[in-house]
Amino acid sequence: MWNAFRAIASRLTPYALLFCVGCAIPIVPYRAVYEDPVNYVRLEVDDAVLPEWPPSAHAHPKAMGAEEVARILGGISVKEHRIWLQKWLQGEAPLMPAFRPEELTLLSRQIAEAFAAAKPGERVTFYLSHPQTSVKRVITTGGLYVHGTELHFILGNWQIVYGIPTYGMIYDRRYPMRPTAAKGFDLFFEPEVATITQQHSLWDTLLANTDDELVIDLTKTIPSPLASQAGR
Repeated sequence: MWNAFRAIASRLTPYALLFCVGCAIPIVPYRAVYEDPVNYVRLEVDDAVLPEWPPSAHAHPKAMGAEEVARILGGISVKEHRIWLQKWLQGEAPLMPAFRPEELTLLSRQIAEAFAAAKPGERVTFYLSHPQTSVKRVITTGGLYVHGTELHFILGNWQIVYGIPTYGMIYDRRYPMRPTAAKGFDLFFEPEVATITQQHSLWDTLLANTDDELVIDLTKTIPSPLASQAGR
């Protein structure tokens, strides 16, 4: 009887393993650049980059100073997405900086370091957290990469209150590029002339996902000498 049981178990084991693998939550490979108990900056493998198609590779490593990164991140603003009825009742939503001053200080140094170490098949991701209670925190997450002379910036979550589920799975730290709730915000960049307009599908328009990614022309973010002299 024991031998019969072992024979059945040996046949079931491969299927059990396949079942477990199928149920497992995929983990995106990454390299940590900076991490503390509540924040991190990482280099993640970007599955959109195909080794067999060289044009898909990013322009990494990329030399960018912390001051340049701070200037770019400081030029990003967020505004609540409102439909026409909301605008009629409440008016336009205020434009808010995407990052607090202390967040800019942290991110500018670490993202500059991440870009210098990034490979063509990687992207930079970040996670910022402000704990409220033992099970709740306010998070801002996203990622960015450089393709040619264009900086792509995706904001996954912006000041979203995330409650850790009772079953303990923590998705916000594992997938910084993915929203934990409906986004409902639009992104803007100053100077506006550096923003590259993108084409969007009707589905993205209906879900208010048309302005959750910025594509910035890096050649137009550098202050001109005349502008610098005028400010003196």
